[in-house]
Amino acid sequence: MGICIKEALRLVESSINKVSFEVVPIENCGGRVSAEDLFAKYSLPTYNNSAMDGFGVKIEDAGDVVKIVDDIFAGSYKQTQIEQKECLKIMTGARVPNSVNAIVPIELIENIDGDHIKLPKEIKKYQHMRFIGEDIQEGEKLVNDGDELNFATVTLLTSQGITHIKVYRTPKVSVFTSGEELKLHYEQIKDYQIYNSNTPTLLERVKELGCDVTFTGMAKDNIESLKEMIQNSLYADLIITTGGISVGEADFTKEAFEEFDMETIFNGISIKPGKPTVFGKIGSTYIINLPGNPLASSLIFELFGTVAIQKLSGNKNIYHNYIETKIGEDLINKKGRTTLVPGFFDGRYFYPSHKRLPGMVSVLNNCNSMIVLNRNLTNLQKSDIVRVIPINWKFFSNELIDFFN
Repeated sequence: MGICIKEALRLVESSINKVSFEVVPIENCGGRVSAEDLFAKYSLPTYNNSAMDGFGVKIEDAGDVVKIVDDIFAGSYKQTQIEQKECLKIMTGARVPNSVNAIVPIELIENIDGDHIKLPKEIKKYQHMRFIGEDIQEGEKLVNDGDELNFATVTLLTSQGITHIKVYRTPKVSVFTSGEELKLHYEQIKDYQIYNSNTPTLLERVKELGCDVTFTGMAKDNIESLKEMIQNSLYADLIITTGGISVGEADFTKEAFEEFDMETIFNGISIKPGKPTVFGKIGSTYIINLPGNPLASSLIFELFGTVAIQKLSGNKNIYHNYIETKIGEDLINKKGRTTLVPGFFDGRYFYPSHKRLPGMVSVLNNCNSMIVLNRNLTNLQKSDIVRVIPINWKFFSNELIDFFN
């Protein structure tokens, strides 16, 4: 019968341990996951400074003529103090002396002569001033263990003079498949053979998820060939295979793994497509045996394999998130098992794919997401609310859409 989807996800999440860490230059941290908490060494700004090119003044002098007593530029150590009826010419980013309590932009003053200006009548206290620590406070936590790092993190950390960061190492993944009816895409096929699309798909997808992935090979339909593939893959943190796990006479994958004393964590999920999915462990290497049908293989990987990789990589965000939207058309479902339905989310509606047989290869090329239907759900009507799970995408459109709120 197989276990329910929630229990399968719980077992994947709870069984996997994150990989070890390494230290990398901050310029190489994009896409990696922090293995440490990082705190601010300095407050930003480090001193009160001007947000405008203008004049540092006292608000008590609003509407009056004042004398320019000094110029202060960004990077200057000057801390010239002013009295009433005095002001300082000051540039953006320059340190603001304690005696100044407002900045007046250049375009709002009236020039009297080379040494005097007239101030506007309306001046707000502390206007156009940036204060020490208003951006970042010294000691403030900047990055958490488990945060995924990106260009914005580089901005944050370089502002603190941090040059290197401890990150979880890139998970190592081995992918192989079995089935003598399969041929690689660069080989010639006979009329009784088909091209292996599963392995190249998984290699690309796992690489997109930030892993160091290796194609171990194509196993023949015998135990010895499969054992050789397994033995050659045990260096990896995760082994992903497709096919050979159903009940056919030539399905030897499960038997071959068992000869390595694989701990089977679950065998089969009450889901369609993808019921014959196996998750296990040999030593410190985790195993995901995916179905051989291409669409089933990809959808099961998106649901379970991505969680496994998130957990392996040390990422704190390991649970599927969703976008709540409306379905764009009616959908009929056969109840009994949890159902995965691929489709396209255009930002307003989710449109289920009309093609979704487990063995199809063309479906996901036109899809960017999926929905998961409860086992007792028989239909959805157009405009019903659904929860869409993204399948990794850059969210752009081929039409100019008004995105202003």
